[in-house]
Amino acid sequence: MTATLLLVRHGQTTWNRDGRIQGWADSTLTERGREQARALGSHLSAEYDVDRLVASDLRRTRETVGLLEEAGVGPDPEFERAWRERDFGDLQGLTRAEIAERIPEYDPDGSLLAVESVPGGESLSAFEERVLDGWERLVEELGEGETAAVVTHGGPIRAVVAAVSGRELAAVAPELSPTNCGVTEFRCATDYSVVRRDVTDHLSL
Repeated sequence: MTATLLLVRHGQTTWNRDGRIQGWADSTLTERGREQARALGSHLSAEYDVDRLVASDLRRTRETVGLLEEAGVGPDPEFERAWRERDFGDLQGLTRAEIAERIPEYDPDGSLLAVESVPGGESLSAFEERVLDGWERLVEELGEGETAAVVTHGGPIRAVVAAVSGRELAAVAPELSPTNCGVTEFRCATDYSVVRRDVTDHLSL
């Protein structure tokens, strides 16, 4: 079977702008985030024939999907909890520096995603299992020659890249930081492989 899967991160939010960890907490897109989403929508409409549009059910991904639809990305969206960011529990809303004060082993220049457990939140293994369950369901449902676009978050994109590449998520997380509205493309011939990582040519960065 041949198929294409596009994982895209939502547009910039107020907490992205302010350097605060979001997880499952909601913040709205900034004007820059809305511009990014419109540019992404134009890119997807021009370059791909998207057969399925899937997204996390959090506010920032819903807002991004609405702008993709306005730009002509056609299928009715399917919102799934599996594609949420990791639940960072008590750390949500804090800056990286504030988190480092609470968790001594956390390097504020590194990725919080690589930390195995967070107070009041989701473990790394539980997060990875949730996302990969969603990925596997979607892969199984795709038909010959179809293209699916998934509007999600940085964590799930890294989890899928790690799984497809046969690497540990904790090792991939510090080296890959998906851009708001960047596109990571996977294609299937006999198995899925990463074709392009975090493409941003369509954005004015």
